[in-house]
Amino acid sequence: MSDFAVRKDWMPFCLPDVTDAEVEAIAAAVRSGWWAKGPRTIEFEKKFAEYVGAKYCIGLNSCTAALHLALVAAGVGPGDEVITTPLTFAASANTILHVGATPVFADIDEDTGLIDPDEIEKKITRKTKAIVPVHYSGLAADLGRLYQLCDAHGLFLSEDAAHAVETRYHGELIGHHPRGAVSYSFYATKNLACGEGGALITDDEELAHKARVLSTHGMSAGAWNRYGKGGSWRYDIEEPGYKYNMFDLQAALATVQLERMDDMQRRRFEAVKVYEEAFAGVPQLRLQKTPDYCHHSRHLYILRIVPERLTISRDQFIEELKARNVGVSVHFIALHTMSAYTKRFGFKPEDFKKAYDFSESEISLPLYSTLGAENAAYVAQAVLDIVKKYAK
Repeated sequence: MSDFAVRKDWMPFCLPDVTDAEVEAIAAAVRSGWWAKGPRTIEFEKKFAEYVGAKYCIGLNSCTAALHLALVAAGVGPGDEVITTPLTFAASANTILHVGATPVFADIDEDTGLIDPDEIEKKITRKTKAIVPVHYSGLAADLGRLYQLCDAHGLFLSEDAAHAVETRYHGELIGHHPRGAVSYSFYATKNLACGEGGALITDDEELAHKARVLSTHGMSAGAWNRYGKGGSWRYDIEEPGYKYNMFDLQAALATVQLERMDDMQRRRFEAVKVYEEAFAGVPQLRLQKTPDYCHHSRHLYILRIVPERLTISRDQFIEELKARNVGVSVHFIALHTMSAYTKRFGFKPEDFKKAYDFSESEISLPLYSTLGAENAAYVAQAVLDIVKKYAK
Protein backbone atom coordinates (compact mmCIF):
# COMPACT_ATOMS: atom_id res chain seq x y z
CA MET A 1 0.00 0.00 0.00
CA SER A 2 1.25 3.46 -0.89
CA ASP A 3 2.12 5.88 1.90
CA PHE A 4 1.83 8.83 -0.49
CA ALA A 5 -0.33 11.62 0.98
CA VAL A 6 -2.42 13.48 -1.62
CA ARG A 7 -2.40 17.24 -1.15
CA LYS A 8 -5.75 18.95 -0.64
CA ASP A 9 -5.35 21.80 -3.13
CA TRP A 10 -4.83 21.68 -6.90
CA MET A 11 -1.36 22.43 -8.21
CA PRO A 12 -1.67 24.35 -11.51
CA PHE A 13 0.47 23.36 -14.46
CA CYS A 14 1.70 26.93 -14.75
CA LEU A 15 1.33 30.28 -13.01
CA PRO A 16 2.71 33.72 -13.93
CA ASP A 17 5.31 35.29 -11.66
CA VAL A 18 3.75 38.55 -10.44
CA THR A 19 5.40 41.01 -8.07
CA ASP A 20 4.65 44.58 -7.04
CA ALA A 21 6.92 45.70 -9.88
CA GLU A 22 4.57 44.26 -12.52
CA VAL A 23 1.52 45.73 -10.81
CA GLU A 24 3.13 49.17 -10.52
CA ALA A 25 4.27 49.08 -14.15
CA ILE A 26 0.77 48.31 -15.37
CA ALA A 27 -0.74 50.98 -13.12
CA ALA A 28 1.72 53.57 -14.45
CA ALA A 29 0.92 52.59 -18.03
CA VAL A 30 -2.82 52.87 -17.40
CA ARG A 31 -2.45 56.25 -15.72
CA SER A 32 -0.29 57.53 -18.57
CA GLY A 33 -3.29 57.49 -20.89
CA TRP A 34 -1.25 55.80 -23.61
CA TRP A 35 -2.66 52.28 -23.82
CA ALA A 36 -1.95 51.45 -27.46
CA LYS A 37 1.49 51.21 -29.09
CA GLY A 38 3.60 54.00 -27.68
CA PRO A 39 6.76 54.83 -25.74
CA ARG A 40 6.74 51.70 -23.57
CA THR A 41 6.57 49.45 -26.61
CA ILE A 42 9.47 51.32 -28.20
CA GLU A 43 11.45 51.03 -24.95
CA PHE A 44 10.83 47.28 -24.72
CA GLU A 45 11.84 46.74 -28.35
CA LYS A 46 15.13 48.49 -27.69
CA LYS A 47 15.82 46.57 -24.48
CA PHE A 48 14.92 43.17 -25.90
CA ALA A 49 17.09 43.69 -28.98
CA GLU A 50 20.00 44.62 -26.70
CA TYR A 51 19.29 41.65 -24.45
CA VAL A 52 19.55 39.05 -27.22
CA GLY A 53 22.24 40.93 -29.15
CA ALA A 54 20.32 41.71 -32.33
CA LYS A 55 19.94 44.90 -34.34
CA TYR A 56 16.16 45.05 -34.66
CA CYS A 57 13.16 44.01 -32.55
CA ILE A 58 9.54 44.44 -33.60
CA GLY A 59 7.16 44.06 -30.66
CA LEU A 60 4.05 42.10 -31.67
CA ASN A 61 0.86 40.71 -30.19
CA SER A 62 1.98 37.06 -30.47
CA CYS A 63 4.66 34.69 -31.67
CA THR A 64 2.18 33.60 -34.35
CA ALA A 65 2.23 37.13 -35.76
CA ALA A 66 6.04 37.07 -35.76
CA LEU A 67 6.20 33.73 -37.57
CA HIS A 68 3.71 34.96 -40.17
CA LEU A 69 5.45 38.29 -40.74
CA ALA A 70 8.84 36.63 -41.07
CA LEU A 71 7.61 34.52 -43.98
CA VAL A 72 5.71 37.37 -45.63
CA ALA A 73 8.66 39.75 -45.34
CA ALA A 74 10.98 37.08 -46.75
CA GLY A 75 8.76 36.69 -49.82
CA VAL A 76 7.56 33.16 -49.10
CA GLY A 77 4.27 32.46 -50.87
CA PRO A 78 2.21 30.18 -53.13
CA GLY A 79 4.18 27.41 -54.78
CA ASP A 80 6.89 27.44 -52.09
CA GLU A 81 7.61 24.72 -49.57
CA VAL A 82 8.69 25.36 -45.99
CA ILE A 83 10.18 22.63 -43.81
CA THR A 84 9.24 22.44 -40.13
CA THR A 85 8.71 19.90 -37.37
CA PRO A 86 5.51 17.97 -36.59
CA LEU A 87 6.31 18.17 -32.85
CA THR A 88 5.18 21.74 -32.34
CA PHE A 89 2.20 23.96 -31.72
CA ALA A 90 -0.06 24.62 -34.69
CA ALA A 91 1.24 28.16 -35.28
CA SER A 92 4.57 26.91 -36.66
CA ALA A 93 2.84 25.25 -39.60
CA ASN A 94 -0.42 27.23 -39.77
CA THR A 95 1.48 30.38 -40.65
CA ILE A 96 3.12 28.56 -43.56
CA LEU A 97 -0.36 27.82 -44.89
CA HIS A 98 -1.40 31.43 -44.23
CA VAL A 99 1.16 32.70 -46.76
CA GLY A 100 -0.03 30.17 -49.31
CA ALA A 101 3.01 27.89 -49.03
CA THR A 102 3.09 24.17 -48.24
CA PRO A 103 4.38 22.91 -44.88
CA VAL A 104 6.72 19.94 -45.22
CA PHE A 105 7.40 18.01 -42.04
CA ALA A 106 10.77 16.54 -41.09
CA ASP A 107 10.99 14.06 -38.22
CA ILE A 108 12.71 14.67 -34.90
CA ASP A 109 15.59 13.39 -32.81
CA GLU A 110 13.98 11.03 -30.34
CA ASP A 111 16.25 11.96 -27.42
CA THR A 112 15.61 15.72 -27.54
CA GLY A 113 12.40 16.31 -29.48
CA LEU A 114 14.25 18.71 -31.78
CA ILE A 115 13.90 18.66 -35.55
CA ASP A 116 16.57 16.41 -37.10
CA PRO A 117 18.80 18.20 -39.66
CA ASP A 118 19.38 14.91 -41.49
CA GLU A 119 15.62 14.58 -41.98
CA ILE A 120 15.43 18.20 -43.14
CA GLU A 121 18.07 17.55 -45.77
CA LYS A 122 16.04 14.64 -47.16
CA LYS A 123 13.01 16.94 -47.62
CA ILE A 124 14.70 19.78 -49.53
CA THR A 125 13.47 20.18 -53.11
CA ARG A 126 13.66 22.89 -55.75
CA LYS A 127 10.44 24.29 -54.23
CA THR A 128 11.89 24.66 -50.73
CA LYS A 129 12.12 28.32 -49.75
CA ALA A 130 12.59 28.29 -45.98
CA ILE A 131 13.13 26.24 -42.83
CA VAL A 132 11.21 26.87 -39.60
CA PRO A 133 13.02 25.00 -36.80
CA VAL A 134 11.51 25.01 -33.32
CA HIS A 135 13.71 25.47 -30.26
CA TYR A 136 11.59 22.87 -28.53
CA SER A 137 10.91 23.17 -24.78
CA GLY A 138 13.88 25.50 -24.37
CA LEU A 139 16.49 23.40 -26.18
CA ALA A 140 18.27 24.96 -29.14
CA ALA A 141 17.94 23.37 -32.55
CA ASP A 142 21.27 22.52 -34.20
CA LEU A 143 21.79 25.94 -35.76
CA GLY A 144 25.21 25.12 -37.17
CA ARG A 145 23.77 22.36 -39.31
CA LEU A 146 20.79 24.52 -40.24
CA TYR A 147 23.05 27.38 -41.35
CA GLN A 148 24.93 24.94 -43.57
CA LEU A 149 21.73 23.70 -45.19
CA CYS A 150 20.40 27.23 -45.72
CA ASP A 151 23.69 28.38 -47.25
CA ALA A 152 23.95 25.34 -49.51
CA HIS A 153 20.41 25.66 -50.85
CA GLY A 154 19.74 29.40 -50.58
CA LEU A 155 17.03 29.02 -47.93
CA PHE A 156 15.54 31.52 -45.47
CA LEU A 157 15.78 30.55 -41.79
CA SER A 158 12.86 31.53 -39.55
CA GLU A 159 13.50 30.29 -36.02
CA ASP A 160 10.51 29.52 -33.81
CA ALA A 161 11.82 30.63 -30.43
CA ALA A 162 8.49 30.58 -28.57
CA HIS A 163 10.17 28.46 -25.87
CA ALA A 164 13.62 29.97 -26.15
CA VAL A 165 13.94 33.11 -24.05
CA GLU A 166 17.20 32.36 -22.21
CA THR A 167 18.12 29.43 -24.49
CA ARG A 168 21.75 29.55 -25.60
CA TYR A 169 23.55 28.00 -28.57
CA HIS A 170 27.28 27.64 -27.94
CA GLY A 171 26.97 30.15 -25.12
CA GLU A 172 25.10 32.85 -27.05
CA LEU A 173 21.42 33.63 -26.62
CA ILE A 174 19.08 32.53 -29.36
CA GLY A 175 18.55 35.65 -31.45
CA HIS A 176 22.15 36.82 -31.13
CA HIS A 177 23.04 38.04 -34.63
CA PRO A 178 20.31 35.96 -36.31
CA ARG A 179 20.84 34.69 -39.83
CA GLY A 180 17.21 35.30 -40.81
CA ALA A 181 14.42 35.97 -38.33
CA VAL A 182 13.65 34.74 -34.82
CA SER A 183 10.13 34.71 -33.35
CA TYR A 184 9.43 34.86 -29.61
CA SER A 185 6.35 34.31 -27.48
CA PHE A 186 5.52 36.19 -24.28
CA TYR A 187 2.34 34.21 -23.63
CA ALA A 188 1.24 33.81 -20.00
CA THR A 189 3.07 30.49 -19.55
CA LYS A 190 6.42 31.61 -20.95
CA ASN A 191 9.67 32.38 -19.11
CA LEU A 192 9.07 36.06 -19.97
CA ALA A 193 5.34 36.65 -19.89
CA CYS A 194 2.99 39.55 -20.49
CA GLY A 195 -0.30 37.68 -20.99
CA GLU A 196 -0.19 37.79 -24.77
CA GLY A 197 2.63 39.14 -26.86
CA GLY A 198 5.62 38.33 -29.00
CA ALA A 199 8.54 39.76 -30.89
CA LEU A 200 10.36 39.39 -34.18
CA ILE A 201 14.16 39.68 -34.05
CA THR A 202 16.41 40.19 -37.08
CA ASP A 203 19.64 41.82 -38.19
CA ASP A 204 18.23 42.41 -41.68
CA GLU A 205 17.24 46.07 -42.01
CA GLU A 206 14.96 45.53 -44.99
CA LEU A 207 13.17 42.60 -43.39
CA ALA A 208 12.75 44.56 -40.16
CA HIS A 209 11.25 47.51 -42.03
CA LYS A 210 8.82 45.30 -43.93
CA ALA A 211 7.74 43.46 -40.79
CA ARG A 212 7.25 46.69 -38.83
CA VAL A 213 5.14 48.27 -41.56
CA LEU A 214 3.10 45.10 -42.10
CA SER A 215 2.43 44.79 -38.36
CA THR A 216 0.30 47.97 -38.42
CA HIS A 217 -1.91 47.47 -41.48
CA GLY A 218 0.95 48.39 -43.82
CA MET A 219 0.93 51.99 -42.59
CA SER A 220 3.99 54.05 -43.39
CA ALA A 221 6.71 54.14 -40.77
CA GLY A 222 5.95 56.34 -37.78
CA ALA A 223 2.20 56.42 -38.41
CA TRP A 224 1.55 54.82 -35.02
CA ASN A 225 2.28 58.22 -33.47
CA ARG A 226 -0.22 60.17 -35.58
CA TYR A 227 -2.15 61.34 -32.49
CA GLY A 228 0.93 62.67 -30.69
CA LYS A 229 2.17 66.24 -30.91
CA GLY A 230 5.13 65.21 -33.06
CA GLY A 231 3.08 62.84 -35.22
CA SER A 232 1.20 63.45 -38.44
CA TRP A 233 -2.36 62.63 -39.39
CA ARG A 234 -1.16 61.93 -42.93
CA TYR A 235 0.04 58.42 -43.71
CA ASP A 236 0.30 55.96 -46.56
CA ILE A 237 -0.68 52.30 -46.74
CA GLU A 238 2.44 50.81 -48.28
CA GLU A 239 1.07 47.26 -48.39
CA PRO A 240 -2.15 45.56 -47.19
CA GLY A 241 -0.83 44.55 -43.80
CA TYR A 242 -2.15 43.18 -40.53
CA LYS A 243 -3.00 44.34 -37.00
CA TYR A 244 -0.16 42.62 -35.16
CA ASN A 245 1.62 45.27 -33.09
CA MET A 246 2.39 45.07 -29.38
CA PHE A 247 0.85 47.78 -27.20
CA ASP A 248 2.05 49.61 -24.11
CA LEU A 249 0.18 47.63 -21.45
CA GLN A 250 1.84 44.45 -22.74
CA ALA A 251 5.20 46.18 -23.01
CA ALA A 252 5.00 47.48 -19.44
CA LEU A 253 4.70 43.92 -18.15
CA ALA A 254 7.30 42.54 -20.54
CA THR A 255 9.89 45.13 -19.58
CA VAL A 256 9.64 44.31 -15.88
CA GLN A 257 9.79 40.57 -16.60
CA LEU A 258 12.92 41.09 -18.69
CA GLU A 259 14.55 42.95 -15.81
CA ARG A 260 13.69 40.06 -13.45
CA MET A 261 14.85 37.31 -15.79
CA ASP A 262 17.94 36.17 -13.87
CA ASP A 263 16.04 35.61 -10.63
CA MET A 264 13.11 33.88 -12.34
CA GLN A 265 15.48 31.55 -14.21
CA ARG A 266 17.38 30.69 -11.03
CA ARG A 267 14.18 29.51 -9.39
CA ARG A 268 13.17 27.45 -12.44
CA PHE A 269 16.47 25.63 -12.25
CA GLU A 270 15.97 24.89 -8.55
CA ALA A 271 12.75 23.04 -9.42
CA VAL A 272 14.42 21.22 -12.32
CA LYS A 273 17.19 20.00 -10.02
CA VAL A 274 14.57 18.36 -7.78
CA TYR A 275 13.04 16.58 -10.76
CA GLU A 276 16.34 15.44 -12.25
CA GLU A 277 17.57 13.97 -8.97
CA ALA A 278 14.26 12.21 -8.30
CA PHE A 279 13.92 10.61 -11.74
CA ALA A 280 17.53 9.66 -12.42
CA GLY A 281 17.88 5.94 -13.08
CA VAL A 282 14.16 5.15 -12.97
CA PRO A 283 13.69 2.62 -15.83
CA GLN A 284 10.01 3.48 -16.35
CA LEU A 285 10.89 7.10 -17.15
CA ARG A 286 12.86 8.64 -20.00
CA LEU A 287 14.44 12.06 -19.48
CA GLN A 288 15.07 14.61 -22.21
CA LYS A 289 18.71 14.95 -23.22
CA THR A 290 20.44 18.31 -23.64
CA PRO A 291 22.90 18.56 -26.56
CA ASP A 292 26.45 19.63 -25.71
CA TYR A 293 26.06 22.85 -27.72
CA CYS A 294 22.99 23.97 -25.79
CA HIS A 295 22.02 25.75 -22.59
CA HIS A 296 18.41 24.74 -21.83
CA SER A 297 16.11 27.62 -20.88
CA ARG A 298 13.90 25.19 -18.93
CA HIS A 299 10.71 26.55 -20.35
CA LEU A 300 9.20 23.07 -20.06
CA TYR A 301 10.10 19.98 -18.08
CA ILE A 302 9.69 17.11 -20.51
CA LEU A 303 9.15 13.65 -19.03
CA ARG A 304 8.46 10.56 -21.11
CA ILE A 305 7.14 7.25 -19.85
CA VAL A 306 8.51 3.95 -21.13
CA PRO A 307 5.24 2.21 -22.11
CA GLU A 308 6.63 -1.34 -22.12
CA ARG A 309 7.69 -0.95 -18.48
CA LEU A 310 4.28 0.17 -17.20
CA THR A 311 0.83 -1.41 -17.06
CA ILE A 312 -0.90 1.90 -17.81
CA SER A 313 -0.82 4.24 -20.82
CA ARG A 314 0.47 7.79 -20.91
CA ASP A 315 -3.11 9.10 -20.83
CA GLN A 316 -3.88 7.00 -17.76
CA PHE A 317 -0.65 8.22 -16.16
CA ILE A 318 -1.89 11.79 -16.61
CA GLU A 319 -5.22 10.91 -14.99
CA GLU A 320 -3.33 9.43 -12.03
CA LEU A 321 -1.39 12.68 -11.65
CA LYS A 322 -4.61 14.68 -11.79
CA ALA A 323 -6.07 12.43 -9.09
CA ARG A 324 -3.09 13.48 -6.98
CA ASN A 325 -3.96 17.14 -7.66
CA VAL A 326 -1.10 17.76 -10.08
CA GLY A 327 -1.83 19.76 -13.23
CA VAL A 328 0.15 18.63 -16.28
CA SER A 329 0.09 19.11 -20.04
CA VAL A 330 1.38 17.50 -23.26
CA HIS A 331 3.82 19.19 -25.65
CA PHE A 332 2.67 18.44 -28.18
CA ILE A 333 0.03 16.32 -29.83
CA ALA A 334 1.92 15.63 -33.05
CA LEU A 335 0.68 18.13 -35.61
CA HIS A 336 0.53 15.66 -38.48
CA THR A 337 -2.22 13.78 -36.58
CA MET A 338 -4.50 16.83 -36.39
CA SER A 339 -7.57 16.72 -38.63
CA ALA A 340 -6.70 19.99 -40.39
CA TYR A 341 -3.53 18.29 -41.64
CA THR A 342 -4.73 14.73 -42.12
CA LYS A 343 -7.63 15.98 -44.27
CA ARG A 344 -5.45 18.28 -46.33
CA PHE A 345 -2.35 16.11 -46.76
CA GLY A 346 -3.44 12.57 -45.89
CA PHE A 347 -0.82 12.15 -43.17
CA LYS A 348 -0.76 8.99 -41.06
CA PRO A 349 0.77 8.75 -37.56
CA GLU A 350 3.59 6.51 -38.77
CA ASP A 351 4.65 9.04 -41.43
CA PHE A 352 6.71 10.77 -38.74
CA LYS A 353 7.13 7.92 -36.31
CA LYS A 354 9.65 9.48 -33.94
CA ALA A 355 7.51 12.58 -33.48
CA TYR A 356 4.42 10.44 -33.00
CA ASP A 357 6.05 8.11 -30.46
CA PHE A 358 7.48 11.10 -28.58
CA SER A 359 4.09 12.79 -28.55
CA GLU A 360 2.30 9.67 -27.30
CA SER A 361 4.68 9.11 -24.39
CA GLU A 362 5.35 12.70 -23.26
CA ILE A 363 4.11 14.47 -20.12
CA SER A 364 4.99 18.09 -19.26
CA LEU A 365 5.28 18.54 -15.51
CA PRO A 366 4.66 21.83 -13.69
CA LEU A 367 7.59 24.20 -14.11
CA TYR A 368 7.52 27.91 -13.32
CA SER A 369 9.53 30.33 -11.26
CA THR A 370 7.06 30.40 -8.35
CA LEU A 371 6.78 26.58 -8.14
CA GLY A 372 9.42 26.15 -5.46
CA ALA A 373 11.43 23.11 -4.42
CA GLU A 374 8.77 21.85 -2.02
CA ASN A 375 6.07 21.74 -4.68
CA ALA A 376 8.48 20.22 -7.19
CA ALA A 377 9.28 17.51 -4.64
CA TYR A 378 5.56 16.77 -4.27
CA VAL A 379 5.20 16.40 -8.06
CA ALA A 380 8.22 14.11 -8.19
CA GLN A 381 6.84 11.98 -5.36
CA ALA A 382 3.49 11.75 -7.16
CA VAL A 383 5.19 10.55 -10.33
CA LEU A 384 7.25 7.97 -8.47
CA ASP A 385 4.18 6.78 -6.56
CA ILE A 386 2.42 6.09 -9.86
CA VAL A 387 5.49 4.34 -11.26
CA LYS A 388 5.69 2.13 -8.16
CA LYS A 389 2.00 1.25 -8.40
CA TYR A 390 1.99 0.37 -12.11
CA ALA A 391 5.54 -0.83 -12.84
CA LYS A 392 5.89 -4.13 -14.70
